[in-house]
Amino acid sequence: MSRFVIHGGRPLQGEIRASGSKNAVLPMIAAALLTEEEVVLENVPSIRDVDVMLEIAGQIGAEVSRLDDRVTIKGANLTDAPLPAELCEKVRTSVLFVAPLLHRLGRAKLHPPGGDGIGRRRLDTHFYGLRQLGVTVDEVEFEFTAQERMEGALIFFDEASVTATEHILMAASLAKGTTTILNAASEPHVMDLALLLIGMGADIEGLYTNTLRVTGVERLHGATHRVVSDHIEVGSYLALAAATGGGITIHDTVRGHYWMMNRVFERFGIELDIKSDRIVLPAGQTPKIQPDAGGAVPSVDDGPWPQFPTDMMSPFLVLATQSEGTILFFEKMFEGRMYFVDPLIQMGANAIITTGTVAGRNIEDDGSSRSNRTQSRYPRRHGHDHRGTLRDPSPLRCTKCRDSGSRIRTRRRKVAGSRRRHRARSRLNTRSRSLGKSLRVA
Repeated sequence: MSRFVIHGGRPLQGEIRASGSKNAVLPMIAAALLTEEEVVLENVPSIRDVDVMLEIAGQIGAEVSRLDDRVTIKGANLTDAPLPAELCEKVRTSVLFVAPLLHRLGRAKLHPPGGDGIGRRRLDTHFYGLRQLGVTVDEVEFEFTAQERMEGALIFFDEASVTATEHILMAASLAKGTTTILNAASEPHVMDLALLLIGMGADIEGLYTNTLRVTGVERLHGATHRVVSDHIEVGSYLALAAATGGGITIHDTVRGHYWMMNRVFERFGIELDIKSDRIVLPAGQTPKIQPDAGGAVPSVDDGPWPQFPTDMMSPFLVLATQSEGTILFFEKMFEGRMYFVDPLIQMGANAIITTGTVAGRNIEDDGSSRSNRTQSRYPRRHGHDHRGTLRDPSPLRCTKCRDSGSRIRTRRRKVAGSRRRHRARSRLNTRSRSLGKSLRVA
């Protein structure tokens, strides 16, 4: 399908069942190759990334079959062949095949993984963790070797990386001795992978915390596992229903996955009824941003779990365009995520992408000195925009977006050129002032 044609203007209504989590099932496909026995995954979403991961598994010798939302993987006869470059480029989680291949074959070679374009995705944490377990890593050729069985180690991540935590969990499950992972990611999909590994015979302690302790076992066996529901999909539907004034019920949810998301909905004046296995968003609610104490402009910022998920920034930005009041968004994890706001502005959104203290000037008329101070705490990284200001409901109009990509690139070039000229003028002014002082002293 090359495009979606959407006829808007209607409240979102009805009842749906949450899909299985994409971020959980992708590493599970790789983890299935840790054993020669059959692994069955249920509640698997039908999406392109899943198809790519299953195709990679098939290319290196695994037997793969699929019936509706049930996938069966048997990696009894894996082959020592490089992972196909054209498939690795399509999905970032292709790097997670390294640990299973090292345990099964002692070697893994692949192409650098691809993925989405929201910003830089470091692989340093993967390399560090594998090296700590005794793996030889060739970063240039992207080749990994383990001459002997990996050995457990004390590992401290300098970032709570989701995929690195998943990768080292898999690697440590069959390593000799005990591996302790400090500053580990604890997102629901990471914990669901851990539950699958435990079902396959792994010994993992510390679930739902940031310290995971893995005692390696000699071998893993087959298992059947139902993939946890996707809290990102659920949050997206809820934000869309709130933005359109609709009401929906979403079944097959896990209550503990939505506490932070619920707090952010409260900032928009939206009430949710979160039950043990479903979430109800009553119809007829009008989103109205609730100011912080003292009338300060509230903000939404992302962070590692259990903070607000970075993947939810985009849906909530759309909700903010339909909300009464002003709110700030701070994107602190991925430098390219805010670029999607450009098409929203073309559609009529009252949004301003800002850097440094410019956003503070944009909201001075709100009388919020606290908001001005908050923005200066997060400096610009890599020269990209990280924060946006949204004010009051904006009727979004249809726009032909065929050329939106080129328009966005043109805007970025203009902004980058303007910044370079500004920096050059600033340096020239600084030199001129210094020269003037010298002359006066002379």
